[in-house]
Amino acid sequence: MSFIESYKHLDKICGEMFETQYGVSAYIEEMLNNPHGSYLVRGWENDLKQLKHYRWIRNQIVHEPDCYEETMCEAGDDEWLDDFYERIINQTDPLAMYFQATKPHPVAKSAQNHEPARLQYTYSKQPSQPKHKSKKVVRWIVFSIIVAIVLLYLVLKYFIN
Repeated sequence: MSFIESYKHLDKICGEMFETQYGVSAYIEEMLNNPHGSYLVRGWENDLKQLKHYRWIRNQIVHEPDCYEETMCEAGDDEWLDDFYERIINQTDPLAMYFQATKPHPVAKSAQNHEPARLQYTYSKQPSQPKHKSKKVVRWIVFSIIVAIVLLYLVLKYFIN
């Protein structure tokens, strides 16, 4: 496959995973939203760097005049994309490895009731609203604490004088 064909193939599966038209970009965004991935998954930073680089190459070829696959790509670029596609299929890609490393482990049951746990592989959707709401809640809590401290100071000052 050519670079563009390999990229489109990878972009399609990433888009299906995240239910978006921005396949590789959604995958990159998900990696950026999990900053601890580099501590838990070997090769995380390198894969992220490569994905960003190949997205940039694809954008140059598609959007810039006088940019062609033959001049922008190096030998093996399409093979890397194909290999990354296979890693997604085999659930050995960085996000799969991250979710496997961070998923809660089930508590062992008694021997007679023990059944093997079934693995389910899912990706989060883009972008998540709860982060925004939790920041707002934290701001209100901090504001309330500051108001309470100021009121306590004023009350104590009034009774001491």
